[in-house]
This record gives sequence, structure tokens and C-alpha cells, in this order.
Amino acid sequence: MMVEDKFARRFLPSFSVLRSFASAARHQSFTLAAEELNLTQSAVSRHIRDMEAALGFSLFRRVGRRVVLTPAGKNLADALEDDLGRIAQTLHRAIAAGMSGTVLNVASLPTFAARWLIPRLPDFERAHPGVGVNLTARINPFDLAHERFDVAIHFGRENWPDAKLTKLCDEEMVAVAAPRFVEQHGIGGPETLFDAPLLHLQSRPGAWADWMREAGVGAVPALPGKQFDQFTMVIAGVTAGLGAGLVPTYLIEEELRSGALVQLGQTVLKTANSYFLAQPLGADNPSADAFVSWVVRQV
Repeated sequence: MMVEDKFARRFLPSFSVLRSFASAARHQSFTLAAEELNLTQSAVSRHIRDMEAALGFSLFRRVGRRVVLTPAGKNLADALEDDLGRIAQTLHRAIAAGMSGTVLNVASLPTFAARWLIPRLPDFERAHPGVGVNLTARINPFDLAHERFDVAIHFGRENWPDAKLTKLCDEEMVAVAAPRFVEQHGIGGPETLFDAPLLHLQSRPGAWADWMREAGVGAVPALPGKQFDQFTMVIAGVTAGLGAGLVPTYLIEEELRSGALVQLGQTVLKTANSYFLAQPLGADNPSADAFVSWVVRQV
């Protein structure tokens, strides 16, 4: 650790130098970087020279009157842009936490957040007035410790490394359509869907065939149809009358209650995956624990 600290003190440029480099790299111009940072062009040039001297390699090369990143400079600029973005997010979170007490940073599947979690959040914040919730969309598992999230909503198997998982629910999908679609296409039993437009989720390519078999259909034909990559799009398409869709029941509670969508038959397709709440392994966060317990009680 001491060797790493000595290395950092020797080679790590100041934050102002890093900002000059990041801006110059983004604009490919010392002049525009100087304007953005309210510095002189000579100050930006000096910052770049100091950084190159500390690192021991060139960051830019001149092409006529322009400056262009070297390959090494491009690699460093890309990494630095990500790091500065994370620093900015950390500062925003710290400011929010200082203003409201405790802020939980929650990563969620986008459709789950938009259609299920967010409408319920006011109840959580009323029950926990000192705790705020920041939401960020994430689809795939990630390193919870590195990303600095307190809780993540995970869909899949119980296999997130270095995370404590709390099961929320299994995925149960039902076939739904708009009432006018049912009338127009004469939808009755499962076989009447063979020639009707079907909407497919790209991550569940065999779902319709599985639902048909669950409904007792013997020979399931090819089931073509429009492809979507989010349940939000499938629900919007079904509501607009584009076709019938297979959707988890928890995402369309309001539409079924209001009659905007109707369930086609009583068949429920239970998939092999489930929803989980993931927390960093070994984390001591009572507010996150309270949030997880609250979410589980909503199911």
C-alpha cells in the first residue's frame, strides 16, 4: 500500500490538470478547453505539458493547427471521462444525502421501476421520511461494490456473485390483449391465436410456444410476430391493439383492473427465472434492509 501511495503522489496530476486534459481531449482543442474552463490557452497547454512530463509519454500530437489525441492519450481520455462521471455522481449523491438525511441508490430493471416500483415509492418515503431513493436503470448484473449501489433489482437465477439475494417473486406471465383486438380477431381458445398478430419479447423468444403448451395445445406451429426488447414496449403495443402479448401480471395490474386489457384464458406461464433484491455482501445498511423488507411486503 505504501508503494502505491508513493506512486500516486509522484504520478497523479492535480484535479485542475486532469480537468484540462479531459476538456482538451473532448474538444480536440486547447483553445476550446480554455474557454470551457475559463482559463488561458497557455494555462491549458502548461497543464498538458506537465501531465505528459509526469507520465512519460505524449498525449496529443499536432496535425497542422489542430491537436489530435495519441493512441495512449485516447485510452487515458476514455477512462478518465468515465472516472470523472463517477466522481460527479458521487458528489451529487453526497449533496442529496446531506440535504435529506439518507439516500439509497437503487439499480432496477427499467420496466419494473417504471410500472411497479415508482408508483409505490411514495408509500415507502411516507413510512421512512428520512430516507430518499435514487433510481438508475440496469439490466444485467454488475459489481455492486464498484458501482456503489445499495440495492439492485435482479431478474434471473440466484447467482449474483458477492451479493446477498432476497427473493421477491417468481415470474408469472399471462396472455393479454386490448378488448377491441379480441373482438376484431375473434379470439377465444388458444388455437384462435395461431393466425392473430402476436408480440414477442426478444429475451423470451420461446414464451408463446411455452404458453401454448401450458394451455394444452398439442402441436404448436411457428408463431411469428413483432419483436420488442422491453416489456414496456410490449405493453404499449398490446394496449394500442398491435397484437396479443405475454406479460408478467405485476406489470399490468392497473390495465387489467380498468379493463384496458383483458386476460386471454386462465393459463399462467411460470418461467424458470425469478426476481431478487441484491445487496452488497457484508454491507451494514439498516435503511437498505428496511427498503428490501418493504419491497417484499408489496408483493
